[in-house]
Amino acid sequence: MKALSQKRRHPLAAIALLLMGLLLTGGLYAVATTVNEAKASTTSFSANDTEEGGKLFAANCATCHGMGASGTKDGPSLVGVGAAAVDFQVGTGRMPMQMNGPQAYKKPAQFNDEQTHQLSAYVASLGPGPSIPEEGLLDAQGNAAEGGELFRVNCAMCHNAAAAGGALTRGKFAPALADVSEKHIYEAMVTGPQNMPVFNDANVSPEGKRDIITFLKQIEANGSPGGADLGALGPVSEGLFVWIAGLGVIIAFTIWLTSRTS
Repeated sequence: MKALSQKRRHPLAAIALLLMGLLLTGGLYAVATTVNEAKASTTSFSANDTEEGGKLFAANCATCHGMGASGTKDGPSLVGVGAAAVDFQVGTGRMPMQMNGPQAYKKPAQFNDEQTHQLSAYVASLGPGPSIPEEGLLDAQGNAAEGGELFRVNCAMCHNAAAAGGALTRGKFAPALADVSEKHIYEAMVTGPQNMPVFNDANVSPEGKRDIITFLKQIEANGSPGGADLGALGPVSEGLFVWIAGLGVIIAFTIWLTSRTS
């Protein structure tokens, strides 16, 4: 016991314990990441899909992202981004970009569903990454109450509590989520496009993502029962409207009243 106590007081003991802790933490993180990637990379593509996707990529994407998607000064590497990232970016028309800017805008898709699938297959073949989600997670039949809580905790600070979108810094913005397909909402959560963080399965479980989608589709279906939503900005826009409209009515009534009495 005395010998063990002396070893504990050795000047290098603290460093050894720190190194052991770092190795253990790194090992656990690597295992967790591998498990998440294994869960994500379940989409199967045919060899023909991958081959045709490579041709489409070389003709339409390699100018910015480089041959082999290794990246250039004009576009990042796509190795390891997964099929879900391609399906989201290309399927929503954000890629190819219309022009360079702080953020890629949603626009009509340049490629059809088959071509988007082929591009996804090619990029997925370059390295493991999030896959296109299964249909069972996209039925919007989860728990809307749980989804609303998850959305308010993780998403509302950028997308607004009513999912109406909001401004960020330097010309960037969080888009409104109305009329966005269930698949693209899920893919955005697992890939983190633009300025959005990645919500992998360790952050928000697949069931939690399904609940968030259910919540978003429910508020989209309900609309604005109170009338015009005024940008869904809450008391700020509502108070401004009441102040301007109310004050305008008072001024107009005062002018009318004084003109009648003069």
